[in-house]
Amino acid sequence: MFRPNTILYVLTTSTLLAACTGKKAEQAQTPPPVLVAIESVQSTDAAFYDEYPATVNALDVVELRPQVSGYISGVHFADGATVHKGQLLYTIDTQLYDANYDQAIASLKVQEANLNKAQKDANRYHELAKNDAVAKQLVDNADAALEAAEKQVEASKAYIRGVQTNVRYTKITAPFDGIIGISLVKKGTAITAGQTILNTVSTSNQLAVDFSVNQQEIFRFTQLLENRGKAIDSTFSLMFGEEKYPYYGKIALLDRAVDPQTGTIKTRLIFPNPKNLLRAGMTGVVRVLNTSKAATIIPYKAISEQLGEFFVYVPSDSNKVTQRRVELGKAVGNNVIIKKGLTTGEKIITEGIQNLREGSVYTTEVPAQPAKH
Repeated sequence: MFRPNTILYVLTTSTLLAACTGKKAEQAQTPPPVLVAIESVQSTDAAFYDEYPATVNALDVVELRPQVSGYISGVHFADGATVHKGQLLYTIDTQLYDANYDQAIASLKVQEANLNKAQKDANRYHELAKNDAVAKQLVDNADAALEAAEKQVEASKAYIRGVQTNVRYTKITAPFDGIIGISLVKKGTAITAGQTILNTVSTSNQLAVDFSVNQQEIFRFTQLLENRGKAIDSTFSLMFGEEKYPYYGKIALLDRAVDPQTGTIKTRLIFPNPKNLLRAGMTGVVRVLNTSKAATIIPYKAISEQLGEFFVYVPSDSNKVTQRRVELGKAVGNNVIIKKGLTTGEKIITEGIQNLREGSVYTTEVPAQPAKH
């Protein structure tokens, strides 16, 4: 049998052991403070670029089509060459049109001879009529024949002008200065007036760069358009991957209306192309310089993302953190502009956020290292 003193000792010992175990468990459940760095939210003038996918287009493009049918008798340029306005590009066999012209000239001479005879007949009948030596009917007939002969001459001259035009159309020239493409026909190819495409010529000294902007940005780009003479040269630049086009562009126009399906409006820039580095059909990225006065800016490393939303951790006087949702603007180097959620001068956590949760305890002091014996 146990004595009363023995039972009391066992109970006291058990109580002490339970208390120590509970205290150790409580200590194990409380994580140590997270070491963090704290910085103040800054306000500064920021410069950054808005980027838009863009396509390079020629300002003027013309498909060369023949205005007369026939056979190509000559190709007078190198594919892909620079051509100048009025330069001869193609010739069409002129034998048929030359023969038609010669025939038209011969017909005109016949009609002019008939006119000369009709004029003499009319003059003679009018002289006879003065002496009542001829019937009035014959005079009227002579005048009618003269008028018909005059009309025949006019018709012959009009036909000649038409034939001359066809002869001119057998020579196809460049409509303006530009670059010509690869010829779609060769010497001897049969072509049909108005249907056969011979080639394409497009301007090259300046090229258009077209891109679409959201309708909310119309006001901004309208101001850029109105101030295009005052805009700095670096406002509009063009990128192809990591390569930057060496010349800056100027804004030329905004399209007539917003596309109701996309809610965007087409914008056009003009870029110089002195070295023919740009070609129609190229795709790139337009960069538009933007500035923001007194922008709220923080380091990008202070941002955490959850389900598509962005947050920062704000420290409190009780050494605990609170998670706050923010709306991001443009990235500026290693920083980012905050559009909503923070104000200048507030404190945020910039280091150690990967170990934080809502209500986590933090410290900014590095724990002391244990002394070595």
